Amino acid sequence: MALVLTQEAITAEALSELNEMERNFFLMPFMHSESRVIHAQAEALFKQYAPARYEAELKHKVIIDRFGRYPHRNKILGRVSTQEEIEFLKLPGSSF
Repeated sequence: MALVLTQEAITAEALSELNEMERNFFLMPFMHSESRVIHAQAEALFKQYAPARYEAELKHKVIIDRFGRYPHRNKILGRVSTQEEIEFLKLPGSSF
């Protein structure tokens, strides 16, 4: 639901009415999506509207591009981790 509301605000060009802190918060549903399509859009949105969070978006996007999901969510969501995800989760900075 948060993602849909954010998409509607973007369509209505409402982001330009917000200050940078508000835009950072407003775009979080894009960053936390497990959709490659959404992250492709998020990269451009963060670069334009929330440059202070752009690098964080790129870090999230790399994980989604690699796995198609956030492996650190697997346990709480009852998903089975692949061996590659298990190895990844052992690395520093593998979850947020």
